[in-house]
Amino acid sequence: MKLNYKNNYIQKIGLIALCSSLLVLPACKKSFLDVDPQAQQPAVTFWKTQEDATKAVNSIYGILRSNDNTGFSAIAIESVGGDDAEKGSDPNDASYYNSYDDFTVSSTEGQIQGFWNGQYKNINLCNQVLDNIPAINMDASLKARYLAEAKFVRALSYFRLVRAYGDVPLRLNVPKDASEFNIPRTPKAQVWAAVEKDLDDAAAVLPQRYAAADLGRATKGAALALHAKVAMYQQKWADVLSLTNTVMTMGYSLFPNYEQSFRLNNENNVESIFEIQCEIIPSIEGSATSQYSQIQGVRGTVAGYGLNVPTAALAAAYETGDVRRDATIIFRGETTPQGDPIPVTVPNPMYSQKPYVPFNLINTSFNQGAQQNVRLIRFADVLLMNAEAANEQGNTTLAKTSLNLVRARARGGVAGVLPDVTTSDKDALRQAIWKERFVELAMEYDRYFDVIRQGRGTAVFGPKGWKAGKNEVWPIPSNEIDKSAGTLTQNPGY
Repeated sequence: MKLNYKNNYIQKIGLIALCSSLLVLPACKKSFLDVDPQAQQPAVTFWKTQEDATKAVNSIYGILRSNDNTGFSAIAIESVGGDDAEKGSDPNDASYYNSYDDFTVSSTEGQIQGFWNGQYKNINLCNQVLDNIPAINMDASLKARYLAEAKFVRALSYFRLVRAYGDVPLRLNVPKDASEFNIPRTPKAQVWAAVEKDLDDAAAVLPQRYAAADLGRATKGAALALHAKVAMYQQKWADVLSLTNTVMTMGYSLFPNYEQSFRLNNENNVESIFEIQCEIIPSIEGSATSQYSQIQGVRGTVAGYGLNVPTAALAAAYETGDVRRDATIIFRGETTPQGDPIPVTVPNPMYSQKPYVPFNLINTSFNQGAQQNVRLIRFADVLLMNAEAANEQGNTTLAKTSLNLVRARARGGVAGVLPDVTTSDKDALRQAIWKERFVELAMEYDRYFDVIRQGRGTAVFGPKGWKAGKNEVWPIPSNEIDKSAGTLTQNPGY
């Protein structure tokens, strides 16, 4: 099922996702096997048919696998600053990550630019779809769904931008002339509003489920769950509660085995709300673009580079008997549940297990583990958002119910460990929910921004160099400011 879906995507998207520009839609190959790789289809001959619309929408999903979305840049911006992750690997490998970990990074560092570029490339592809598909004569229901899918991904990208940089340029259309290229930063409240509108529009149209051939596309549940997360970052607790309550009626549930829920054979499972779809198809050039697993694979083995590793603080945060500890962390000298021995000679004491691909499934002709999907939104996150919102709204009974569902799975069927949280004290329950988010969502590119939105940056990250009034956001890339001739401004302190 998964292969057919991804094969369908890759064969159709050609180079659209890889060579985007602001005004010209790039090549759309029918197949990598029978078309010159350098051939490009001019925009003036595109946007004519339903097939063109399909290629364009598929390109949006294709680009989500890119390094700037899931690899080096994303790790720098969304992971290494947290207390669950640190650089790892050998001391001299990717040493620029240290400046994210100790908050000394400058606006010229490459990953600052890379992440910015990655999100705006996504947005550009979405805007091309939203500007051009309405004029195509095609099936009306499919047209509406394609537009909704584009709005979901655009909302996702702006969500990631606002978390990272604060105020950012809000571009909702492809620029029509030179006057529309150089635009200033938009106040983040307006960006949040645009994100919420996109998600409302998407949720009104997207289906709850797809047939196997379309598995992995954005769903109504994905739009509602992302909307809940956007509302959480704005402390709109009534909205978070309403949205998560709705998602909790849509048929999702916790996958019984936490460790197994991240393995290849359980991708797109009952807990998955949205995953970035990845695959290796040797017969199709350019199909294996993801470096998500390769970058984080155990160094000193066939698996990869060993970057973005768990911290001692994370390892110590788990309660006795919590199965998530061994499912999140690969320890030096252990044997994985899939039978891979981890040598005692590897450079780091711990590695992330969530991107792990069993060694016998790694194809060294491609990026190691390039077939591993990236879990972006899980039902466990929805339950914990529901718990937090219910507590903030004074419904401690619901808060404990949702929280304890997550804890129950983490017992691994062993009675007497991870007892239910029973306190009805609002502050104590809030702390318990925050702690549960730490261990449940560890190494999933979420912890850093969670702590900041909770107002705990100084308390948690201060010992690493984090400073209030500055490090709530990363610097705007200096190259973008230079190109704008001062239209774009820098964040305070940088």
